[in-house]
Amino acid sequence: MNKIDLSGRIAFVTGAGRGIGAAIARRLATAGAHVVVSARQEAAARAVAENIRSAGGAAEATGGDVTQFGDITEAIDGVVAQHGHIDILINNAGVIDPIARLADSDPVAWQAAVEVNLLGVYHATRAALPHMLARGDGTIIALNSGAANAPMEGWSHYCATKAAVQMLTRQINKEYGELGIRSLGLSPGPVAGDMQAAIRASGMNPVSRLNDADYIPPEWAAEAVAWLCTPAADPFLGTDFSIKTQEGRKLLGLD
Repeated sequence: MNKIDLSGRIAFVTGAGRGIGAAIARRLATAGAHVVVSARQEAAARAVAENIRSAGGAAEATGGDVTQFGDITEAIDGVVAQHGHIDILINNAGVIDPIARLADSDPVAWQAAVEVNLLGVYHATRAALPHMLARGDGTIIALNSGAANAPMEGWSHYCATKAAVQMLTRQINKEYGELGIRSLGLSPGPVAGDMQAAIRASGMNPVSRLNDADYIPPEWAAEAVAWLCTPAADPFLGTDFSIKTQEGRKLLGLD
């Protein structure tokens, strides 16, 4: 793995109470960042933050629902009021449920997925951008998916929202790249965790039938996020970086 130094950086990670988000929070902390662990369930966020501090890192926890703009704005404004700035925003919060074919989907549940997967990214980005623009510096990373470019049976909500997030990543780069805002996406591929358990239980498409060996550990995704926070990733600004390829893994020292 590459040696990454994020000392002095304030990082805000959504959906960080477990899984990939928790792994990202831990990795950014080991790289020297002060990490704000954000999750809808504040108790889960506090547990991750305490784990980071116990390991010698710097972290704090905050609750908040990314689907509520007021919640996420209050949390990010509070971080800036306390620390003076926010340098890194990781838009990780996302859901795969409910998995269902379009004709069987529940419109209310479909909308709820859009609110987390797309509006949540917009809300956090909208809350952080003014602070980053005031300093002419900031990195915004969205956890994306190959589903953004490939329809998957039962995943209409997920594929559609990830495609939208991919375009939002490009839009941020288009509007603010020349003003010092770094915008990137990460498509890690299938990652071991709760989301994959739900996919397997559905039996809906080929992803549900993958073997354990086909999943990557969440720490690999976390390593990619940490690397994307550095200038070494600048050639990928405005795009989705993938660690499903040997080339991508080689850049991270995971080959």
